[in-house]
Amino acid sequence: MDLENKEEMTVEEASAQTVEEKAEAPAEDAAEERSARGQRRGRGKKQKIETTEEKPQSEWVERVVQISRVTKVVKGGKKLSFRAIVIVGNKKGQVGVGCAKAAEVIIAIQKAIADGRKNLINVPIFKTTIPHPITGRSGAGAVMLKPASQGTGIIAGGAVRLVLELAGIENILAKSLGSKAPLNAANATLEALKALTPFSEVAAKRGLTMAELLN
Repeated sequence: MDLENKEEMTVEEASAQTVEEKAEAPAEDAAEERSARGQRRGRGKKQKIETTEEKPQSEWVERVVQISRVTKVVKGGKKLSFRAIVIVGNKKGQVGVGCAKAAEVIIAIQKAIADGRKNLINVPIFKTTIPHPITGRSGAGAVMLKPASQGTGIIAGGAVRLVLELAGIENILAKSLGSKAPLNAANATLEALKALTPFSEVAAKRGLTMAELLN
């Protein structure tokens, strides 16, 4: 019995000592635990912030010129769809006009953007304007373009202005002479820009340098 009491006492004493040690533990341990928890939480937040990356912005700019509702007569009735005209450009000498139809407006715009990127042209820009006057035609539409001095701006309206802006031209005079329809005006402007001849080609044909040609 004495041995059992001694063993029980030893167990009780050991438990009492552990309780006393826990009670007498300094507050520094608790502070260290709190700081460790804070560091862990901070690490998790930092990792979340690092993983969030901003998507790079595309250099291409899309502008919707017109969205019209079109009906097609088929057997059994009429089929309704939407036509979208979109101008795509990077304001660095490349521009294109796209036109597409679809049953929904969003799909029509997406198809028109893809069509515009397929039909891109390079525009020869000379000192923020065009090299020489020119007139472009498309269907019943005709657009006349003339170079302008620095500070003039884009003197144009409607679809013609959007095409010139997205092409990267800053100073120009434009006048629509034919049909006022947005698609005809945009295509006529595109044809005029496509037919421009840069000064470098003219100088090479004449056997002159750029300085001699401009002087």
